[in-house]
Amino acid sequence: MITEERFGKILELIEEKRVVKVTDLSETLNISESTIRRDLTTLNDSGKLKKVHGGATAMGGSFATMDYDVQLREDHYREEKKRIGRFGASLIEKNDFVFIDAGTTTEAMVDAITERGAVYITNGISIAKKLVQKGCRTIIIGGEIKPITDAVVGSEALGCLQKYHFTKGFFGTNGVDLGAGFSTPDPTEAQVKREALVRSKVAYILADPSKFNQTAPVSFGALEDGEIITTKLSYKTYGKRTKIWEVDGQ
Repeated sequence: MITEERFGKILELIEEKRVVKVTDLSETLNISESTIRRDLTTLNDSGKLKKVHGGATAMGGSFATMDYDVQLREDHYREEKKRIGRFGASLIEKNDFVFIDAGTTTEAMVDAITERGAVYITNGISIAKKLVQKGCRTIIIGGEIKPITDAVVGSEALGCLQKYHFTKGFFGTNGVDLGAGFSTPDPTEAQVKREALVRSKVAYILADPSKFNQTAPVSFGALEDGEIITTKLSYKTYGKRTKIWEVDGQ
């Protein structure tokens, strides 16, 4: 298959699916993954698609319909997630009763936590393990395990959350959009996020730059329901209520 033909087929698949993985492109087109990666780099540089870790998205593709596997997402915006996580961890104080949502950005925050005088509640399997290893008092909610995001979800998880009131909550998101608010692809995960968010005195949304102007199928909160932590350097208010902490260079 000549180069231009490969490019055309790749762009057709991305236009159809909006998000594609290198492995899927390789299998569908019967082309090596190394060749697909080079093609994606070329198409990214020419502005025809957006290359991301493990695959690519359509340009202007503001609709995020799927969850990536945890391992696929860990390397995406890794340094930004570390900075966001360090800032989030600095907000936790002694005697706080903290909810931590499952996710790679919230997990980066857990890596930076030093406050052992708080109590931590989470629906993230790996997050709970890390907190325990740090010597933190940790409660993991019960329910169904969603392997792709390492999250506990479902009706049992909702029931567990309904007895709690958190001083602070930290949440991941797939999309941050003025109209759709905070959103995620999975309805069961959105329910857990929403329940924990409304039970948090202050809710912090940890969002790397790729999440802005994106909309996933299910909203779990409006922008004014939480304070966004992302990268850059100052504290600003967007609109009348939406607060954004920009924490670049931390």
